[in-house]
Amino acid sequence: MEVEIYKNHTLEWEISNFVKVWLSVIVSLCYCYVSAKVVPKGLPRFFTFIPLLSLFLVLPLNLHSMHLGGTSAFFISWLATFKLLLFAFHKGPLSDPSLSLPKFIAIGCFPIKIQQNPPPNSKSTQNPSQNGHNKENPAPKSTQNPSQNGHSRENLPPKTTQKGQKSLWNYAIKGVLVGLFLQIYQYSDHIHPKIILIIYCFHIYFMLEIMLAMVAALARAMLGLELEPQFNDPYLSTSLQDFWGRRWNLMVTRTLRPTVYDPVLYVATRIVGRRWAPLPAVLSTFVVSALMHELIFYYLGRSRPTWEITWFFLLHGVCVMVEIAIKKVLTGRCQFPRLISTPLTVAFVMVTGFWLFFPQLLRCKADVRAFEEYALLGAFLKDVLGQAAKLIHINPPSDI
Repeated sequence: MEVEIYKNHTLEWEISNFVKVWLSVIVSLCYCYVSAKVVPKGLPRFFTFIPLLSLFLVLPLNLHSMHLGGTSAFFISWLATFKLLLFAFHKGPLSDPSLSLPKFIAIGCFPIKIQQNPPPNSKSTQNPSQNGHNKENPAPKSTQNPSQNGHSRENLPPKTTQKGQKSLWNYAIKGVLVGLFLQIYQYSDHIHPKIILIIYCFHIYFMLEIMLAMVAALARAMLGLELEPQFNDPYLSTSLQDFWGRRWNLMVTRTLRPTVYDPVLYVATRIVGRRWAPLPAVLSTFVVSALMHELIFYYLGRSRPTWEITWFFLLHGVCVMVEIAIKKVLTGRCQFPRLISTPLTVAFVMVTGFWLFFPQLLRCKADVRAFEEYALLGAFLKDVLGQAAKLIHINPPSDI
């Protein structure tokens, strides 16, 4: 059965392209793995990778669905591209010489970072808020101001299981809630649009967390890796630094730190000094994040950007800068209790998201297309299972 997905594209055609795209990615990463053995790090390796980096920006254009296309665009054009940029200069998670080829491909393709065993003296005085929108490594033996940089770490992490993974009940409850949301959408004509938008906000978060948890579980089962969680209960954030630095989409945070934040911080330190260098570094990180989000939205909608996404991240970048500056000036003398700071932070993120971020999702009809894809997938699976049942009925197993 051929099910049309978008503009003369069938679901079978989309799945076929999906397989071809990911085979191309795997072959490309194999090339990078082998070439790195003979090409020295730095500019020679970078120029060797340029054709593949360009290919990774083009490959998502072959996919049109929200789920296969959107997630592939994120993994390929953002995560894989940035990791290869780091690897060209022998930095980042791919630079570990002990990585086997399967682990290299998995870490290169997906939001995976190998869980590091914490040191026995985990309650050290190291800087818990070192960088913005980008935290890959803890600060080395430092007692400096814990709020010196953007997208920071402020508080103790929420409770997780022993190996950093949330319990199955956590994901099961979120899966049930997603199913409930899908039922609610059927009555969207009778519900206020703002309420639907709020529900859709939670829907996106739950789906992202479930999807990334599935990737982590698959990598753990196939490669034996213990993986760090990708979300850290962002609805418990006590500030914008806390939200962006240690709770929301942590793989992007850890990827943007070495590629954007650290280089800008190094240059800015020489110009304005260490105390204020995090401010331009934070803003630069948000600018790059904004541009990458615009690219992802272009893959989703194939329409000229309206730059609302860029304004969303610029607004948050400026607010994080102001937050850092205030903390530096007050040095902890004025701090809101969690009971106040958490609702204020979550409200600010949601209000600005409704204002600038989610309209772009609605403009490319992300919600409508997603629901259509659920229906198409259900029809496709029903047809496949029906055909399988017929084959079993026609060819019953012979009695021995």
